[in-house]
Amino acid sequence: MLLHGNAVTLDDFNASGLIDRLAKDHRVIAFDRPGFGHSTRSRSKLWTPAAQANLIRAALAKLDVDRPTIVGHSMGTMVAVALALEYPDDVRSLVLLGGYYYPSARLDALMTTPVAVPVLGDVLRYTVTALASRAMMNGAVKAMFAPNRVPANFFRTLSREMMLRPVQLRANSEDAVFMVPAALANSRRHGELRMPVTIIAGADDKVVDPLQSRRLHDELPQSRLVEVPGAGHMVHYAVPDQVVAAIVEVPAIASGRVSDAETDSPARSMQARHDMTWQDAEDARIAV
Repeated sequence: MLLHGNAVTLDDFNASGLIDRLAKDHRVIAFDRPGFGHSTRSRSKLWTPAAQANLIRAALAKLDVDRPTIVGHSMGTMVAVALALEYPDDVRSLVLLGGYYYPSARLDALMTTPVAVPVLGDVLRYTVTALASRAMMNGAVKAMFAPNRVPANFFRTLSREMMLRPVQLRANSEDAVFMVPAALANSRRHGELRMPVTIIAGADDKVVDPLQSRRLHDELPQSRLVEVPGAGHMVHYAVPDQVVAAIVEVPAIASGRVSDAETDSPARSMQARHDMTWQDAEDARIAV
């Protein structure tokens, strides 16, 4: 199950090649989060990461999906963590890419707050914000990929017009406003996570400080951390094969069939700080 970040749509995973790579041997499900892509976002509720997680869980139940590996990128990591916290028995493992896990000052949240406000935000999204977002689109995407180049197929796969839809601009703004309080709420419960967690971050990420990933790894004994040198926020483009290996192998490790030291795939380079299988870690936590 793949959960995309802000600004983009589920096609981000098509452009990066993750869906094609994973679909060769696995069932792959990717949703546009509420308000992104072709989806809608009603005014009747606050679409916090927890609220989005509830919707995703209901959708997975309708699809008869049993205990999937949840993969989240950027804002999608917050939804993934909320899903794992609220429904731990329904999540087999987490793979978190370029995530934001702890509250910190966010200029983007401050700047986008007016766009999230009813009435005023509605006017802005069809006028000033729409024009400004169009003008800043190329620069914003370059910053997401820096220090790497934007892949040639990015804008061919992800529609600019879809990314600039007024509903998606509102979803982006609301998610930015919810980031800090949601990170605070999630971080207070990180210790409840019991499933295997793989954390992957670009060492040169300028959108989310990789210190966030290091801190989460230090907090979760059953986690593995990969910091990718020379990669930025869009780490799944920089090392797609390593991300795929992490997604595929964690369930095997969780079942006790494979230990981190035994695998010979690209995931072997992951910085495992705990010399044990995922099942050993789970047993240890339960024993405590």
